Amino acid sequence: MTTDAPAMLEAPDAAGDAAVKHAGATQPIYQPPVKMRSSSRFFVKNSILAGLPLQDLAAMGEFLEPIVLRERMVLQEPRRHLDHVYFVEAGLVSLRIVAAGSILETALIGRRGAVGATLLWGAHLSTHQAVVLFPGSAHRIRVEDLHCVIQKRPQIREHFVRYVQALNLHCAQTGFCGVRHDLEKRLACWLCLAADAIDAKRLPVTHEYLSSVLGLRRAGVTETLIRFEEQRLIHKTRGVLQIDGRGCLENKTCSCYKLISSAYTATEAMISDAEPIG
Repeated sequence: MTTDAPAMLEAPDAAGDAAVKHAGATQPIYQPPVKMRSSSRFFVKNSILAGLPLQDLAAMGEFLEPIVLRERMVLQEPRRHLDHVYFVEAGLVSLRIVAAGSILETALIGRRGAVGATLLWGAHLSTHQAVVLFPGSAHRIRVEDLHCVIQKRPQIREHFVRYVQALNLHCAQTGFCGVRHDLEKRLACWLCLAADAIDAKRLPVTHEYLSSVLGLRRAGVTETLIRFEEQRLIHKTRGVLQIDGRGCLENKTCSCYKLISSAYTATEAMISDAEPIG
């Protein structure tokens, strides 16, 4: 069942970058922390957490705290230490490379994933920036607390390994897609992956944003979206794109979509084989 994602996302520019970096100073970001009791069976939407056996989930639950994900909020910066790992419950996070004043998106992280999970395998500094695209919520845990839990319950690591493998494939395939596939296929692929990540048909994105993170000409993005609309695959209102013909839109994608989607689906299937949490 799908839901609608609220809010709009403007194209990233110099002012937008500044707004992202100073979000913490201009608005409240965190909800008051509410520690989860280890003995409670709490409901989670994040696929990694939901797939953990109850005892493992309870062990992590002592350290998890809820957080509001606000639009343009930065969760991770390149070349900086990460204090927390974020398990996305709702909303969408863009994982991107930032260089010479430009950005290039390498992956999207929704309820199936976690921001910062790759840093659990020896890396001390992040190589990517992670910015909230669509507002939502998450559970966060301090990196050192997660390390302690994993040392006591090493089977938790397997859940992270499976997800990180899928995320690494996503990033690598995005790079390949950027140099091998045409605009229409790449755009259709992004729309389908974003819809999958948030389980929604409505995407609050602008032409400017899509052209910026995909490294495409804005005019080309606009022309392609107009064709999609004429073919009744989507329809657009100001700042919002509604997917109407999902099956036909998938047919427009390149092979990258199926590879990436299958990797996440396989990861969820393996994780769901664990003991149920409820």
